[in-house]
Amino acid sequence: MRLNLKSLILAVSLLMPAIAGALSLADYPLLPVPQAVEFGKSSFTVKSAAVTMPGWQATWEQELANAGIATSAKAKFTIKGEIVDAIDGAPEGNDEAYSLTISKKGIAVKATSEKGIYWALQTLLQLTRDSKNGRLPECSVIDWPAFPWRGFMMDTGRSFISIEELEREISVMSRFKLNVFHWHLTENQAWRLESKIFPMLNDSVNMERQPGQFYTLEQAAALVQYAKDHNILLVPEIDMPGHSAAFVRTFRHDMQSPEGMKILKLLVEEACNALDVPYFHIGTDEVPFTNPAFVPEMVDFVRSLGKKVISWNPGWNYKAGEIDLTHMWSYRGKPTPGVPAIDLRFHYINHFDVYADLIALYRSNVYGHKKAEDGIAGVEIALWNDRFVDDEPSLIAQNSVYPALLAVAERSWHGGGDEYFDKLGTNLLESETADFKAFADFEKRLLWHKDHTLDSIYIPYVKQSDVRWRITDPFPNNGNLSAVFPPETEEPAKSYIYNDSLFGTTDVNGAGIYLRHVWGDMVPALYKNPQPNHTAYAYTWVYAPHKMEVGLQAETQNYSRSESDIAPRQGKWDYRESKFWINGKEVEAPKWTATHTERTNEIALGNENFTARPVIPVTLNKGWNRVMIKLPVGKFQTYETRLVKWMFTFVFTTPDGKHAAPGLIYSPDKRM
Repeated sequence: MRLNLKSLILAVSLLMPAIAGALSLADYPLLPVPQAVEFGKSSFTVKSAAVTMPGWQATWEQELANAGIATSAKAKFTIKGEIVDAIDGAPEGNDEAYSLTISKKGIAVKATSEKGIYWALQTLLQLTRDSKNGRLPECSVIDWPAFPWRGFMMDTGRSFISIEELEREISVMSRFKLNVFHWHLTENQAWRLESKIFPMLNDSVNMERQPGQFYTLEQAAALVQYAKDHNILLVPEIDMPGHSAAFVRTFRHDMQSPEGMKILKLLVEEACNALDVPYFHIGTDEVPFTNPAFVPEMVDFVRSLGKKVISWNPGWNYKAGEIDLTHMWSYRGKPTPGVPAIDLRFHYINHFDVYADLIALYRSNVYGHKKAEDGIAGVEIALWNDRFVDDEPSLIAQNSVYPALLAVAERSWHGGGDEYFDKLGTNLLESETADFKAFADFEKRLLWHKDHTLDSIYIPYVKQSDVRWRITDPFPNNGNLSAVFPPETEEPAKSYIYNDSLFGTTDVNGAGIYLRHVWGDMVPALYKNPQPNHTAYAYTWVYAPHKMEVGLQAETQNYSRSESDIAPRQGKWDYRESKFWINGKEVEAPKWTATHTERTNEIALGNENFTARPVIPVTLNKGWNRVMIKLPVGKFQTYETRLVKWMFTFVFTTPDGKHAAPGLIYSPDKRM
């Protein structure tokens, strides 16, 4: 056999080291971070591989092709996988554990189940980074999840979400090793799952929002299969007996009545027969129970159909054996002895702002646990669409869905987390702490995936860990929100910026800062004991290397997607007389698109949140630019905004709003 010299040179070059010196995690944006990973000294390129992978052969071959690695049974570079009883170094009994070894000879995968085989693939794909030429590092990974239940709940009962978006969410979840998609299908506004037995349930006349939009049984079954193909468990939910106004409108019977229960059982049986899922969620939250037999009878009925049953907590009071799993949705929720619990407390991203709440979500543990134990099986984040948003991409962006998915993916897989929402809270304080460094590292990886893995999705999050502020102690305003105080009245105001002895201050990092969280003292913010009728000021200097045209993301009230709050009056940022100044010039408030004056969830959110409007164009001077923000607050609940967020968002971006403005330095002390 004659060997072509050109082919020989090419074959050798494909296996030549590409990087001098040892590689490390800093070279690869792995998210979530594996439990243990060791890198070699070089990377190399693979053009063709022979794949042997039980259960996932086709999936591996397709994904490898996307990464620039063709598959051929004759290839010398082999990729082999096998199911083993245990992984050395991983906890016993973890059915998602895997090991992944990459060398110049091939790739070896071991896993305790096919689940682990799939997760190994996701890690391998992240190790290819964004090069589509099959470049891989020498490395060894031993990995397993800290929690077996790592989920996301989407409420499609209130607001219909397209199948295309649901599939995208499932696909992204699988990329980052989340494994449960909780599908909330029914609500007061509409019953979104088709019934062929009772088609009038899906009739437009019985829907209060987005009439006529629902999922056929065939679409729902296909989504179940799509989730399975992505290693994700789909959990359908029909909420009962509360949140059921659509049911009552249709049948004129309460679910807890004898007639209502007969109808409901037919609907549940129809859904269970159509959807090949092991779990079925029955709700039971936020409702008075008028029929004490309702919940036990429905649990027994669902179990008779071969499904395990999940219920909200607080809800019906179960004892061990009476339910298979509970979701703790409120801070009042507590694990039921003998029943696995999933933590959703303070995990409602419809209340989250883009920046500060992501910090709390990332740094949290799960019900005080750093791994699954004592009946705590895992965690979900949830998106409740109480307030109508009539544009789907805007709804996803305003709720910061994809950054939140990545944050909960990291924490629920890797485990750990030093503080929950009720301890450190939402703000980054000292830049040299381990907590700050951990978040900054996570943020770096998140932003890499935003620009590569998720580049087709509008994600308004930009780098915030280098944005530094100094915030005054609050001045009492006695209810006069227009009152002015020394940081504003002295000229030049910079004399106060440099003389902190004139009033107390606190330094904090981030593009979104809570002075008082929307949930009050349950989630710590900057002030330990915030009081109504006070005014604060935030200030910093921003150094620009040259005169720059930038964008500005700014707001002083992040509007929850679960509140019927009213947009500000024209010319005002909020109902509190908040103001922004850049180099002494006041920044005008946007022109608000919503003009109604009555509270309602059915008039769509307009451009109240910065995520729903273009960034504000700003010119920064070369050198230091002064930024000051006035933040008055009156009562913490008002007619216009039921849950006042004493907060602000402020960060300079590129003119298109896609990235943080390059080269800027934020420093209250003008330190380079």
